[in-house]
Amino acid sequence: MFNSGIESPAVAFVVNSTRVRDLSGFRRRCQRAAAARGWEPFFLETTLADRGLGLTRDAVRARARLVFSAGGDGTVRACAQALAGTGVPLAILPMGTANLAARALGVPSRLGAALATGFGGEERRIDLAVADGMPFAAMAGIGLDAAVVDATPPACKAGLGWLAYAGTGAARLRGRPSWFTVRLDGGEPLTMRARSVVAGNAGLVPGGFTLLPEARLDDGVLDVAILAPADLLGWIRVAYRVTTGSRYDDRHLTRHRARLIEITADTELPREVDGEVITPGSSLTISLNQSSLTVRVPSSSPVRRAPDPVRGERSRHDQDNSKDQAAHQVGG
Repeated sequence: MFNSGIESPAVAFVVNSTRVRDLSGFRRRCQRAAAARGWEPFFLETTLADRGLGLTRDAVRARARLVFSAGGDGTVRACAQALAGTGVPLAILPMGTANLAARALGVPSRLGAALATGFGGEERRIDLAVADGMPFAAMAGIGLDAAVVDATPPACKAGLGWLAYAGTGAARLRGRPSWFTVRLDGGEPLTMRARSVVAGNAGLVPGGFTLLPEARLDDGVLDVAILAPADLLGWIRVAYRVTTGSRYDDRHLTRHRARLIEITADTELPREVDGEVITPGSSLTISLNQSSLTVRVPSSSPVRRAPDPVRGERSRHDQDNSKDQAAHQVGG
């Protein structure tokens, strides 16, 4: 299937062709970029049966020394799962609706700049999270967030981008909360009525807004958000904090940090991993594999090391809560 005896290093492009308007033109641009830098490219298109996991493993067996994920967060997730622990770097050509992993890594959205980053950027090692055995790069959750992902039509996402999620979510704000129990690193359980619990290796949500301000892809810890607004005013307060990047917490939105998150609910709920809906369930267990994936990022990438609360270095959360009191009073 592949020619692994070529002299030039091989680079694989794992492509979700449903995200590419002009596939022939896209391939030509990638081929030119690869040839200009001395790489021999080959292309693998995802299918419903293989979203990229098997294809990327095939590319590694064919001695690819670099893999580009061309698609959305689901394609990135599949490629990352296959590349974890191999040392083969992952580069991203962001073509999805949210592109959360690419945004968190500072990968440019324009194709030419993203190709330049993949071929000439710096290499960084980042963490990968695992939700019920399914590795992911950005975020996983149970409850309302997954319900919104599941209910948003693909055609709307293609035409409206992240606004499609916003529209679908707005129609579901008045739903009933569920009882959740959340255990962090084996500690005492937290029990509350909430609409959603999410764990993030990255802190962005669709639209580029920040739900988890402390989250970093390489900080060795996961960030958790418990969303529990009881009415429209509560959602307005949450929206204000997310759009302004506020670290203020109250009963509507609380955030925590841990390496192992065990979530259980009193009923079966929708679940999602990096924007991919998985089988509904009443629990979700999320852990972290530190420094398990090598990625290509721009030299000015925002990925950076953050304090590690597990070692006793407290985050800025407590002091930021008091600083954000004024913002809370202004914006709810």
